[in-house]
Amino acid sequence: MSRKILVLTAVEAEKDAVVRGLRGNSNVEVTVAGVGPAAAAASTALALAGKDADYGLVVSAGIAGGFANVAPIGSIVVASESVAADLGAETPEGFAGVDKLGFGTNRVVADAALASRLTNSLRSSGIPTHCGPVLTLSTVTGTAETAELLAARVPGAAAEAMEGYGVAEAASRFGIPFMEIRAISNAVGPRDRAAWRIGEALAALESASTHLEEVLSL
Repeated sequence: MSRKILVLTAVEAEKDAVVRGLRGNSNVEVTVAGVGPAAAAASTALALAGKDADYGLVVSAGIAGGFANVAPIGSIVVASESVAADLGAETPEGFAGVDKLGFGTNRVVADAALASRLTNSLRSSGIPTHCGPVLTLSTVTGTAETAELLAARVPGAAAEAMEGYGVAEAASRFGIPFMEIRAISNAVGPRDRAAWRIGEALAALESASTHLEEVLSL
């Protein structure tokens, strides 16, 4: 890939992990976008609209919660699509996303070829990796009931985070391919900070980032 790759994280610790994994690759620019879909979308759009911007791929990267029996702690999830899972309305029949309401879409599909290539590369190196939908939420799940509702709402959901859809939506407006990479720090469900393994997830994110140069070079 001749043009640069833009990687966006929510916080500095995630950025540092990605940078360590890239090992000085000057073709990749890593930026802290902020927490939540609005900050992520705004930061991505600003970067892509910059005077000297020349990006061929946009990547949302960071840690996330993993859904039970799909993505265990310490594993990597490569998004098949990024889904704004709480963008919609409550109805008598339950939640209806903006797609069902006829107001557009709440999903952005990742670059399928690159997602598959990265997934296979990570698996080949011994890193537990799953490719599936990653949910973007403004409120992180804190109960088993909500986790079950989200899993039913988006079949095959692998992980939840707070920025992917915002980054993806901005990238799609500029016509630039998108990917999302998540390292799992905790299980989606009852909130228990003592059980979170943030250090383990950041180490997994660093390891995954070492594969980016090889996989994303076209």
